[in-house]
Amino acid sequence: MEQQISPNYLKDIEKIKKAIVKSRYRAAALANSEMLSLYYGIGKYISENSRSHFWGTKAIETISQKLQQELPGLRGFSISNMKNMRMFYEEWKQIDPIRQLPTGEMTILSQEIDIHALTSIRQLPTGELQSSLFEGNTNRALSTHEITTSFDCFFKTGFTHHCEILTKVKNLEERLFYIERCATEFWSVENLKYHINSDLYGKRGQLPNNFQATISDQDFQRKAMFSFKDEYLLDYINIESSPDDEPDERILETEIMNNIRKFIMSLGKDFSFMGNQYRLIAAEQEFFIDLLFFNRQLQSLVAIELKRGKFKPEYLGKMNFYLSALDDLVRLPHENPSIGIILCKDQNQQLVEYAFRDMSKPMGVATYKTTRELPPEYKNILPDTESLKELL
Repeated sequence: MEQQISPNYLKDIEKIKKAIVKSRYRAAALANSEMLSLYYGIGKYISENSRSHFWGTKAIETISQKLQQELPGLRGFSISNMKNMRMFYEEWKQIDPIRQLPTGEMTILSQEIDIHALTSIRQLPTGELQSSLFEGNTNRALSTHEITTSFDCFFKTGFTHHCEILTKVKNLEERLFYIERCATEFWSVENLKYHINSDLYGKRGQLPNNFQATISDQDFQRKAMFSFKDEYLLDYINIESSPDDEPDERILETEIMNNIRKFIMSLGKDFSFMGNQYRLIAAEQEFFIDLLFFNRQLQSLVAIELKRGKFKPEYLGKMNFYLSALDDLVRLPHENPSIGIILCKDQNQQLVEYAFRDMSKPMGVATYKTTRELPPEYKNILPDTESLKELL
């Protein structure tokens, strides 16, 4: 007979479970910080000895092989990864997010360095950091909030992600942008590669919209511009259909609901899900919004309508009506006006611009890509349906 558990026990179990999850997250974050500190310190040591020609040729190869002999099963110290450590140090040394704390010693080729606790994390004073970050750099200076956020995200981002960013991105502000996205949206390395190759940074604020004409508050307008992408990667959706047969909106919605956590991550930070087929009653009639979210940064309701195929001008009229109803019936007094996003397969920029004219509510038109439409190098990231069936 199954033992009955009292409600008090259930509450206690939930509290303990949350404590365990938080502890594991903190442990993982600390482990990553320690690893980055270690790699930065080793990279500094390798850089100073290899660039000064103190070491002979093939030194890194020899050290890598010797380390793996001395420590069987050691991972992360291949020849290429040790060179990545050197790059990691050399690319970030002008900022110095990590400084040496010589609290231990280890002998490598008769040179004494501390490997276990070689470095410690520190954040430079704002003024010092500003001059280091932008000496000879024409980019804008980062705000104190951006600096704090960047350093926090820096140590939550994996080393492989860092290497990918350092290799493919040269602009400092762009590097920090991708680091923050990796840390806050939990991107995989393959996801990061896709976003860099598709120039997500360069496309910020390129969502076709009418925000300038419909939002009077300049700060709210600016935040809205950078809160939405012009294209969303829904690579976790794999709808089997021919290239000419677009899935029905309800099928697409069902797939999104089955992967709602990933969809929220695709949208970006600060989005909270309020429901699908969100019910509105206006003039004693029922209406349903495909997806409704709330964005904490914008302090605004965000309605998303899913559309198959190409954008049609009539989509905006319906969305304009939904936003009017949301503002009157759902929006709270302290919140900003609701925003609508039409998410469709394709759109024509000129047609969208014409359709926006005379619309009174803030709206944008974005497109989406699913697994089937990814470039060839990304299509094999996830197994296909038949492979999964064989594995099961």
